[in-house]
Amino acid sequence: MALSKQELFDRIRRDSCQLRLSIRALSRKYGVHRRLVREALASPVAQPRKRPVRISPRMEPYKKTVDEWLRADLEAPRKQRHTAKRIGTRLEEEFGVTLPYTTVRDFVTARRRAIAAEEGVPTEGYLTRHNVPGADAEVDFGEVWIDLAGERVKCFLFAFRLAYSGRSVHRISRSCGQQAFFEGHVHALTVLGGVPAGQVRYDNLTPAVRKVVFRSRLREENPKWTALREFYGFTAFYCEPGLRGAHEKGGVEGQVGYFRRNYLTPVPKVQTLEELNLRLGQFEEREAGRRIGSRIRTIGQDFAQEAPHLLPLPVDPFETAMAFHPRVDRYSRITVKMCSYSVPARFIDRKVTVHLTGDTLVVFDGRREIARHARLAGRGLEHLVLDHYLEVLLRKPGALDRSEALHQARAEGTFTAAHEAFWALAKQQLGEDDGTTALVRVLLLHRHQQHADVIAGLRAAVKLGSCSEDVVALEARKAAQAAGRAPTVTASPAAPEPPASMDPQLPQVSHLTSRRLAKPLPDDVRPLPRLEQWDELLHLHRKESP
Repeated sequence: MALSKQELFDRIRRDSCQLRLSIRALSRKYGVHRRLVREALASPVAQPRKRPVRISPRMEPYKKTVDEWLRADLEAPRKQRHTAKRIGTRLEEEFGVTLPYTTVRDFVTARRRAIAAEEGVPTEGYLTRHNVPGADAEVDFGEVWIDLAGERVKCFLFAFRLAYSGRSVHRISRSCGQQAFFEGHVHALTVLGGVPAGQVRYDNLTPAVRKVVFRSRLREENPKWTALREFYGFTAFYCEPGLRGAHEKGGVEGQVGYFRRNYLTPVPKVQTLEELNLRLGQFEEREAGRRIGSRIRTIGQDFAQEAPHLLPLPVDPFETAMAFHPRVDRYSRITVKMCSYSVPARFIDRKVTVHLTGDTLVVFDGRREIARHARLAGRGLEHLVLDHYLEVLLRKPGALDRSEALHQARAEGTFTAAHEAFWALAKQQLGEDDGTTALVRVLLLHRHQQHADVIAGLRAAVKLGSCSEDVVALEARKAAQAAGRAPTVTASPAAPEPPASMDPQLPQVSHLTSRRLAKPLPDDVRPLPRLEQWDELLHLHRKESP
């Protein structure tokens, strides 16, 4: 191994003292020049290597000009000072010289520090904060990417961190709007079992702050956010805007990145966000055994000391859902937060009540739930459920083929290959319109029978070559009975059909023969009921009491 210069000096001095070797012998032994041996014998400390002074011939003629620009920046507004890119552009415009960006950047970086030191500009320093158990906390949002149901989407990680112990609670949602912000607080305070007695530090988030009062700590808060703070009884502290404010809650800023790197890498693959949020709870339990920095106690041990100092929670949680009262348009849609959602067609031109949370949208007619959707993240998006348009399609069957509702049902997997096969058979036997009407009547069966049972009925009907909805209903009832379920139930929402390789073994059902299908029902030969005796009641008069 090559020796460092200091180690070489130490060995030369040792051999000279102990072995009494001459300068020439030491030079020969270590393979160095005699000048270096004399330098080692003269001083026990090796002198650092001199770094050559690097010059930039192309930059040299313009250094004084750039220095003047940088000195003028000391008096300029902070957001209107020169960057390295702007300096390169000015040199090209005013002097006609094009310099590499790295050359300009290296010179500007070194000179900006030197000029600030020459002019006596104070350097920025930081202080370590003293944290009291149960007093302070910090909140932040961070972006994460999730493979949600096979599609990569951007979500947001809410983090609530206690300053003393470092105990953190996390929650992932599709947006970082007000509902996700509120639900994150309710979830975090519930998990922690108490409320911080001091301050909770925030950025100037739109869900909380309407307006930043110029050059002050005062904020104009959102009324509902004020209601949540007063409900739980904690105090909000708003950091300075920009990068300076990030240093005021550095604990949670680092926590978001740490959690993303250690528990959300590689990109998680889940079917629902509820599944992922359950995993986050397991990750947080692992964190209880970790030590932060040079602390002697773990996060769990510090939190055990901090928990008794938290304020108690209210008896009932805060209601985070937002209520809207939109009117259903003629396309059987409502618009909430610039996104459209379908409702059953019978509610067209009526006002409904919408409860919007961070992940779901629930539609009510009075107290009855009539529709439920996953909340859309974006603008101008729409989610249409095919079942909501079946009554319209009974009157307009030709609109089904090119409808957006059918396209989304196919993409979600609720309109399966069994539906496609039945539809093709029905159009072949009954024609375009009547065949589509037969399919719509079959789709209505999903409201009263399980999705898997209707699929079994569709397969049985196609196998028999029948496009009768009665056959599908009968075979679906048989499939339910064979599986030990009630044949007629309030159907659950349709689930996507699993791939063929994972399709469970369907129950074997007995099929109707062609002879039984073709056999008509017998005529009803019972006599009609006689109503003459009931008609006599119309001529009776009530006797008035004395």
